[in-house]
This record gives sequence, C-alpha cells and structure tokens, in this order.
Amino acid sequence: MIKNVHGNTVDFLGEAIVAGRYPVGGAVPPEPVLCEELGVSRTVVREAIKSLVAKGMIHTGPKVGTRVLPSDDWNWFDADVIAWQAKTGLSAEFIRDLQDLRRVVEPAAVCLAASRATAEDLANIEEAYAGMKRAVTQGGDYVTYDLRFHQGLLRASHNRMLIQMSKALGALLRTSFEISTIKKDGPRKSLPLHRAVLDAVAKKDVARAEQAILVLIDGAHDDIEQVLAARRRLPRLSKPAPALKAA
Repeated sequence: MIKNVHGNTVDFLGEAIVAGRYPVGGAVPPEPVLCEELGVSRTVVREAIKSLVAKGMIHTGPKVGTRVLPSDDWNWFDADVIAWQAKTGLSAEFIRDLQDLRRVVEPAAVCLAASRATAEDLANIEEAYAGMKRAVTQGGDYVTYDLRFHQGLLRASHNRMLIQMSKALGALLRTSFEISTIKKDGPRKSLPLHRAVLDAVAKKDVARAEQAILVLIDGAHDDIEQVLAARRRLPRLSKPAPALKAA
C-alpha cells in the first residue's frame, strides 16, 4: 500500500522512536527542524505528532515540549507500532512477550472457531493449508500460507477483539514460521499438526481443537527458544520470507 505524506511522516517518526534515535524521556525535534528535515509542512508534522500521541508513544505539553514515553506506555496492539518494532528488529524480550500472548489468545480463538466457524471460514483455512502443503511438496512461499491459516482461525472465532489481536500476533507468527522453515523438515513435520487443528475445528470438537493448537504452539515455542539460546539472528520482517525448495 502506498502511503501519503502524512503516513510517511508518521512512519519516519515512529521508526525513529522505536529505534532509539529519539530516546525515552528525550525531546522530539521541534516542528521547524522536522519540517526542514522531512520536507513537509507544519500541518503534516502536527498531524503526525497527534497520531503518535494517540499511539501512546509521545507526550506533548506547553512547558515540556514533545517527549518520548517509555515503551510500556506504547499501544502494542497498534499495527504500526508492531511494524516499526519488526522493522527495527525483534528482541528476545519482545518475542517472548508475543509468545505468551499467543498461548493465551490463540487457544481461546480456536475454541470459539470450533463452535462458530462457517463453511466459508473452513474453506479459507483449507485453502491456506493446501498452499502450505503445496509449498512443502513443490517449493514456494510456505510462510504466507501458514500466516493465512492462523489468521483464518482467528477470523473464524467471529470475535472482533480477537481478530484485532491477530495484527499484534502477526509479527510473532511470521517469525515463528520463518524459523520453522530453516529447521530441517520443520514445515513437513508441522503439516500434520496443522491438519489436526483444522480437522477438530471442522468437526466442532472444541476440546480436541484446543489440545491440537497447544501442541502446535508449544512446538513453535521450543523452536524459538532454541534459536534464542543459540544467539542466532532472528528473521528480519522487513525482508520477504524465504521460499521453500521443492522436495
């Protein structure tokens, strides 16, 4: 999606804050400096500042100016904040926070999906699974279809708040899936685990669906912890996910 001048300005400032170029407690440069640096009007800068205030990243006041707030105050369910963090780099702490969130949110969503999924929901999840299987056997983009599979489960919960949380989970899900693609036979071994989740949801077996998704999540958790323990570099989400080679 092509962003307008306002969106690009918000992105520039948001990424600068997340990357620490404007440190916590420090001041964001004044309007005239930002206008000159970014080549935009004062109106654009002011609107961008309002957007960042709404995301909990900065505070403005007549005597203190525009100050960066601690990261605990940021809205971590905001898709922009997640995207800026992902582009800057996912820390071990951030990944573990998201792992915890996933273990709380996704089983609950899958239980609801097992009760509420429509024929259309199931068809979309089935299509995503077919894409994953095709990538394993013929090569291709496994990660995108894996992400569609899990987001399809969240949408099938038909709970607006859980669906919104999928945006925050997206960074972890893609990181997890990329890690699984670099493990020997990781995607191939995960296919039957995904099939078990889909089958349980399709049969409206709530207990089995919950157990199946927990097995899948815990396996991903173990993969990520191995990578973190080995101090290996985490995937950078600013780059396309690697494609699988044909089996």
